[in-house]
Amino acid sequence: MPVLTRLVPAPLSVDVRAGALEHLTDLLAERRISANGGLALVVSAGTDERLRERVAPQLPGARWFPVEGGSLNAAVDLADRLRTGTFDAVVGIGGGRTLDTTKYAAARVGLPMVAVATNLAHDGIASPVSILDNDAGRGSYGVPAPVALVVDLDVVRAAPPRHVRAGIGEVLSNLSALADWELAGAVAGQTVDGLSAAFARTAAESLLHRPGGIADDGFLVALVDSLVMSGLAMTVAGTSHPCSGACHEISHALDLLYPDLRGLHGEQVGVGAVFASFLRDDLALAEALAAALRRHGLPVVPTELGLTARQFTAAVEYAPSTRPGRYTILEHLAFPPDRLTDAVEKYVHTFGG
Repeated sequence: MPVLTRLVPAPLSVDVRAGALEHLTDLLAERRISANGGLALVVSAGTDERLRERVAPQLPGARWFPVEGGSLNAAVDLADRLRTGTFDAVVGIGGGRTLDTTKYAAARVGLPMVAVATNLAHDGIASPVSILDNDAGRGSYGVPAPVALVVDLDVVRAAPPRHVRAGIGEVLSNLSALADWELAGAVAGQTVDGLSAAFARTAAESLLHRPGGIADDGFLVALVDSLVMSGLAMTVAGTSHPCSGACHEISHALDLLYPDLRGLHGEQVGVGAVFASFLRDDLALAEALAAALRRHGLPVVPTELGLTARQFTAAVEYAPSTRPGRYTILEHLAFPPDRLTDAVEKYVHTFGG
């Protein structure tokens, strides 16, 4: 008899609450991730010592591995250091750069990885992707998703508000990415996975008109849930398509062309999502996304990212080269420079004030 369902790897546990960090040992034992404390704890070299003091007494036998996260070299170096010990699992504690570094290193040495997120800047907290700087700029690397996720709301509230708000832009950009994926299905014959799309769309729509903000625990929990669903969407699809389209191509281009002006990923993809929706002539979606971003104090036009219209235009022109083989509205329109300049100027005029 044929198997008519599919198995989807998903976290064993998602613990989101105030004080969750104090229950880390219980989670590891109850989920049989590690019962004897044979753990590698990866933290940013700049991690607040108070955070480390909260974790250390629970896991006296663990080894600590500080990292300067965010690069492929750092991740490979971490993997080499992990090979010097015997561990049940790797626990990454930090923001997106630290968690992406930890995910890649854990995959390289074949260990399960637990993510303890200290901010909610992007969906890397639960995704099967590591975004790492490399010699060519920045790349996306497929890795196993974390086996468990811990988000202590007390810790998140202590993070810079900008780093928490950025996660809203990351989630909302799913709607633009999905439109690009559907375009790729209709024009380029790519397969669009309906279950994956449902996860990604539900994640974004749950925040699009949601009242409240990052000062509210209920909103923070909803944001974490949306980030987790985005991670599941990518896991189901086996690709980042449901959460990464022209919006992410533009963000990667900005990182490569203007590294000294690099903004937060979630901020950049939010702007990219509104602009891509504008290019598709989907003004209803563009306006809804722009309204949601403005409501949470996130940028909508290039100047709010610290960029000129000319710089943004150059990034949009360069963007398709950051993801060869991906088909989005940028590849579909393939605007020459003069038409692209006009499109950016019209976009700024429409949404700039």
